[in-house]
Amino acid sequence: MEIGAYSFGDTPLEADGSPRPTAEGIRNLFDAIVHADRVGLDYFGVGEHHTVSMPASSPGALVAAAAAATKNITLGSAASIISTDDPVRVFQQFSTADAVSGGGRIEITAGRGSSVETFPLFGYDLADYDQLYSEKLALLMAINSAEMENISWSGSVRPAIDNLAVVPRPILGKLPLWIATGGSPASSARAGSLGLPVSYGIIGGAPHRFAPLARLYRESAAQAGHAGDGIKVSVAALGLVAPTKKEALERFYPGWHNLNVEMGRLRGWPAPDRNAYLAQAEAPGAYYVGDPDEVAERIVHLHGYMGHMRHFLQGDIGGLPHQHLLESITLLATEVKPRVERLLSKK
Repeated sequence: MEIGAYSFGDTPLEADGSPRPTAEGIRNLFDAIVHADRVGLDYFGVGEHHTVSMPASSPGALVAAAAAATKNITLGSAASIISTDDPVRVFQQFSTADAVSGGGRIEITAGRGSSVETFPLFGYDLADYDQLYSEKLALLMAINSAEMENISWSGSVRPAIDNLAVVPRPILGKLPLWIATGGSPASSARAGSLGLPVSYGIIGGAPHRFAPLARLYRESAAQAGHAGDGIKVSVAALGLVAPTKKEALERFYPGWHNLNVEMGRLRGWPAPDRNAYLAQAEAPGAYYVGDPDEVAERIVHLHGYMGHMRHFLQGDIGGLPHQHLLESITLLATEVKPRVERLLSKK
């Protein structure tokens, strides 16, 4: 079981709650990735958002920078919003990062986007949501699977490509390409039928309710004739690890509250409820907030339902103090991971 972290960037806050410079959030994220590599975390994913509080708008740039500053950790997007980006550029950015890293540590996770800010920002129509994603995913797959530099492709969402070079090529020939989903059965079936690994973003409810989706994914893969190491599941969730459960709850709550206030303004969510937070932070809720023993036990419990090979947490939300994120990353690598391995070995 791989243990990791992910982030959309987290802009620090002043004492009065106003945001500090977004560049500081990006620098903190870079430092967190380097720290994660140093302490032995398996994976770090950089998500794509375009807000003041979550400023990691260019996963490819951050992954390339981190590739040069790390040695062992697997790096990827979590996810790249290909519906409103150009798959050629996404591939080139991550393949460049692969070259910088020495090969074998860079992945792409392709998502449709849970937020809609990218559509007006890049001049797309939200009504074309499904078509944009399906065609651009097909293009990204075609580029990634090409045996030579030159490719040809045509579709309706971008100009055709006629035997043109897309460079650089990944060192090992292609990059691991994942499908991100927040729980859509259609996305699970799509990932399985395409033979691509799937990453589930679980941000609410009981995580084990995703088990039927993981089963649908594997069944769809089998029906399409896909098997082997490429058929795998990962889980992304909110969470923070601290020496004690009490510390974890107290550290994570202010950022959770801030984020939900902001999302409420943007999307019409109700006011944040501390009781709802506490319910989600206890089993079988979606937040992995606790001490190393509890977090490890809950990851292994979900593994019994999902059979996933990677579990990674987002802890830096709503202005979480940077030192708390770094401590959580350290505990994930040095305390949670060995506990998970030990518990799984007993099954």
